[in-house]
Amino acid sequence: MQNPLFIGAATALITPFKEDGSLDLEGLKQLIELQIENGISAIVVAGTTGEASTLRFEEYSLLIAKSAEYINHRVPLIAGSGSNNTATAIRLSLEAEKRGANALLIVTPYYNKTTQNGLIQHYYAIADRVSIPIILYNIPGRTGLKIEPKTCKALSVHPNIIGIKDAGNNISETAEIAGLCNDILIYSGNDDQILPFLSLGGTGVISVLSNIAPSEVQRICYLYQNGEPQKALALHQKFLPLIRLLFEEVNPIPIKAAAKELNLPCGSPRLPLVSCTDALAKRIRKEMEKLNLI
Repeated sequence: MQNPLFIGAATALITPFKEDGSLDLEGLKQLIELQIENGISAIVVAGTTGEASTLRFEEYSLLIAKSAEYINHRVPLIAGSGSNNTATAIRLSLEAEKRGANALLIVTPYYNKTTQNGLIQHYYAIADRVSIPIILYNIPGRTGLKIEPKTCKALSVHPNIIGIKDAGNNISETAEIAGLCNDILIYSGNDDQILPFLSLGGTGVISVLSNIAPSEVQRICYLYQNGEPQKALALHQKFLPLIRLLFEEVNPIPIKAAAKELNLPCGSPRLPLVSCTDALAKRIRKEMEKLNLI
């Protein structure tokens, strides 16, 4: 297997907005510093958690450029650049590379979807145009389309396609990917499945929880990967109730509510997403208190 882009936990970073709805660049800097100070292995911007689908192209470009500036090569910067329009995905990918991203996270086409052969052609069209690595993003619950294990194998042949973030909620298929694709990095796309993925030879997790608990998520990975699986399991189980709450409403609605409890810059989600219900926010606060996060 090739050298990993990162080992352990990467944070799928929220995108902070000001009260007027514009990008909060000072807030972005604060969030990035918090992540790096707490030992996170990589930062993903403009992903699902970063509300990429509501970013205008100019905002997207600025978000990548400023993130690269603030990170300053201390950890890898991974930019979400997927679209259901291959031409748009290529444009976003080239822009992210130009603005300083070290790698790309590219979700499967949504709504119009495609066949598995179409997926191969879609990803190859993008990978042929960029010179930085690509991580495939499998999340059929949002896109209505999954990357089959055999398709993942075919895609892994391309030298620019190095990994997959798998949020497919099918551990059997993840195991099949691990068996078929010796040369691809496997990252959990779900915080509640970190340990199952690591047990299958996974390299780490692209995490939502680590927005508010970066050192703890990193430690779960570190403990498992350094021969202390029972300690990793105990820590993982400790956080499972909070993880469940963070996905009780559509991500990133709950994680932004949790970030507000820590007085982190985040702002409200952009429509069509709305702020967390008061009832869920109270339950999140209570669980965070139990975990001594606040």
